[in-house]
Amino acid sequence: MMELEVDENDLKAAGAELFVDGGRRGIRINGWVIETRRHSILNSSTLQEWEQNLDTSHLPEMVFGENTLILKHLSSGTNIHFNAFDALRGWKQEALPPVEVPAAAKWKFRSKPSQQVILDYDYTFTTPYCGSGTMEIDKDPNEGERETSKETSDIHWEDCKDQIDVVALASKEPILFYDEVVLYEDELADNGVSLLTVKVRVMPSSWFLLLQFWLRVDGVLIRLRETRMHCVFGGNTNPIILRESCWRESTFQDLSAKGHPFDSGAYGDPSFISQKLPIIMHKTQKLVISS
Repeated sequence: MMELEVDENDLKAAGAELFVDGGRRGIRINGWVIETRRHSILNSSTLQEWEQNLDTSHLPEMVFGENTLILKHLSSGTNIHFNAFDALRGWKQEALPPVEVPAAAKWKFRSKPSQQVILDYDYTFTTPYCGSGTMEIDKDPNEGERETSKETSDIHWEDCKDQIDVVALASKEPILFYDEVVLYEDELADNGVSLLTVKVRVMPSSWFLLLQFWLRVDGVLIRLRETRMHCVFGGNTNPIILRESCWRESTFQDLSAKGHPFDSGAYGDPSFISQKLPIIMHKTQKLVISS
């Protein structure tokens, strides 16, 4: 991935500071610390631990278990983050029925010709995950304790009718920080792709992120689940984060009936087909951060 070149004058004008520390990189701006961490895929021993903790014997081919995006609002202790473990826990809880594939494709799922094919779990690793969030609260020290300790609680999102201002996001504002983090990926035994990523970009006026689950089961199904979050830097007012989740999916058969290509090669990029897929779920929520 190409590194974004940032104008030092833009950073200075926004009162922002970039930082790099080993596998961590990010930006400090308007009371927020926004950082990404990227590492290699999990090793076999850690994968076994994950399988035990998730009560499963199936995980994606490539799990980037230490990759994460963290957005922390310092004065309130609000911490929004994205990680593969929580996403896979969502997959396990949703437990969708396996997508039916043609007999020829089932054959490819066999690691040994003698093995019987039993696809009795959601091998696509589809997840309803839309992020993790906690709030750190100062806990009054007990007698004998010198310092105030911290305790965490889950954050609460409220349903709303507000919409993310896509016009403002399309403005020619300089991008001060950008990164993309892969959480997990599976090529479905060469029968498609299952990919969960999160991208973030930070401008002088706001931050914006896109969590995207992209699934293509060749010749069978396309599924796209996206969560967008947008937070405008509000000066003295309490920040408000809008979270918009949209799920879309269609069979190849239905796409072909509408005049779209049946060839899987035409669907390498979700942006090509996203607006053509029917919406099956859409909701918007907000989080008001009290400093």
